[in-house]
Amino acid sequence: MIKAIAVDDEPLALRQLELYIRDVPFLELIASCRSAAQAKRWLEETDVLFIDINMPDLSGMDFVRALDNPPLVVFTTAYSEYAIEGFKVNAVDYLLKPFSFEEFYAAAEKVRQRLEQSRAAALLHNENSHIFFKTDYHNVRVELDTISHVESLGEYIKVHIDGRDTPLLTLHSLKSLAEQLPSERFIRVHRSHIISLAHIRDASLTAVTLLDGSRIPVGEIYRQAFRKAVSL
Repeated sequence: MIKAIAVDDEPLALRQLELYIRDVPFLELIASCRSAAQAKRWLEETDVLFIDINMPDLSGMDFVRALDNPPLVVFTTAYSEYAIEGFKVNAVDYLLKPFSFEEFYAAAEKVRQRLEQSRAAALLHNENSHIFFKTDYHNVRVELDTISHVESLGEYIKVHIDGRDTPLLTLHSLKSLAEQLPSERFIRVHRSHIISLAHIRDASLTAVTLLDGSRIPVGEIYRQAFRKAVSL
C-alpha cells in the first residue's frame, strides 16, 4: 500500500481528497490535515502528499520547497498559473480544482509508477547484497546480512551491525533507506525503526525481540504489514 497524506485548509476540499484516496485500492490515507504544519509530523511515514497550494499560514508550494527529503507530491489548486511552479519542485502531478475521480486516479497511478521505478532501482543497487553508508567523510561498505536493525535519530540514523561494538551513525533518512533495502529482507515496524527479518528472535503485534536482545516496538500503522511478513 502507498501511504498518503491529504492537506487542504478548506473542509469540503479536504473531505473530497479523503474520499478519493480511500477509493483508490493501492492508496492508504494515514493523515488528513488542515495545514502544512499539521502534515509535517507525518512525513516520515508517508509516500505521497496530496496538498493544496493556496493556504493561509504556509502555502503548499513553500512547504514542499522547504523540505530536505520530501515525499512524492501531487499539488491541488484552483489556480492554473501555479502549474509550472509545481513541476519545478518535481511534483508528480498537478490537479486543477474541481477535478474528477478519474483525474485523481490518473495522478495516483503516476505516483505508483514513480515508486515502482524507484524501488526497482534500489533493488538493482543492492543486488550484490551490500550497501554503502557515508560517515566521517568516507563511504563504509556494509553487508546486508550483518544489519540487525536501523534506528532514526532526527536527521541521522544508527545502523546496528553484527560484530560491531557501536552502531554506525550516518546522515540519512529512515524513509529513504527503507526504499533502498530489499523489502523481502527488511521491514519498517515503527516511525523510528527498520528491522532485519532474519534477526528476529520472537515477535508479537506490538513488539519484536531481535537476536542481539534488542526489543523494538511495532507501531500501529505498521502492524498489518508486519503481521503478513512474519505470519502472525
